[in-house]
Amino acid sequence: MTEHLDAPPLEQPLVTDDRLLDGRVRLLQPAKGYRAGMDAALLAAAVDAKPGERVLEAGCGAGAVLFQAASRSPEARFTGVERDLEALALAERNIGLNDAEGRVQVRAGDVGRGFAAHGFLAPGEPPFDVAIANPPFFDDPNALRAPHPSRRAAWIADTGLDAWTRFLLKAVREGGRIVVIHRADRLADLLALLGATAGSFQIRAIHPFADAPAKRVLVQAVKTGKAPLRILPPLVLHARGDARKHTPEAEAVLRGEAGLGWM
Repeated sequence: MTEHLDAPPLEQPLVTDDRLLDGRVRLLQPAKGYRAGMDAALLAAAVDAKPGERVLEAGCGAGAVLFQAASRSPEARFTGVERDLEALALAERNIGLNDAEGRVQVRAGDVGRGFAAHGFLAPGEPPFDVAIANPPFFDDPNALRAPHPSRRAAWIADTGLDAWTRFLLKAVREGGRIVVIHRADRLADLLALLGATAGSFQIRAIHPFADAPAKRVLVQAVKTGKAPLRILPPLVLHARGDARKHTPEAEAVLRGEAGLGWM
């Protein structure tokens, strides 16, 4: 009689090596926990950095937004700030994998401590031209079922949305731009918080389907801006009734063939 033994479980990788923007960006990222998705792709497509501009991302993680934005704006310079040291180590490795030395750097930092506390700027160095973020969507741990511990920092803000907006507002020069992606139902809060010292708002709603309410919003604000608020044409992600298929417009963004610039 032959004894059958259960095969030992295959060891799961801790990190995956993925390609974004139709293969132009290589990203090492955690196999479990927060991973690059649609929100990161949309935020990167909305950065629209000009040649020579300096862009700061608050909470860059392993660099999903950072490297996609850098690929889209090769003549701009990017700095990522991240408090999770494991994610920061992956971002540092991804700099080399994407031949981004000299254009992309990452720094350890905690948004909750404020921008000025970190000394990101050298003496006499001006603030950044652009500051971007995909803040954690919740600041109340009782508002949703507890996420996996590896995703908690990405989903739940310890210090609230106000800390993120203050950080972004302090990071940019007068006339500098702030770009954020967030939940559509927090739009009023986002406008109120950024409106402390910024204006010239432009808003683009992101709808899962053409006949469904928006789930996300992309917001651009200009520090000390005074122009009237503008609501831009929305982006619809999926074809009617088929969440597995992207619209041609969304597919072009994901492939890096189109951006989500501001008018």
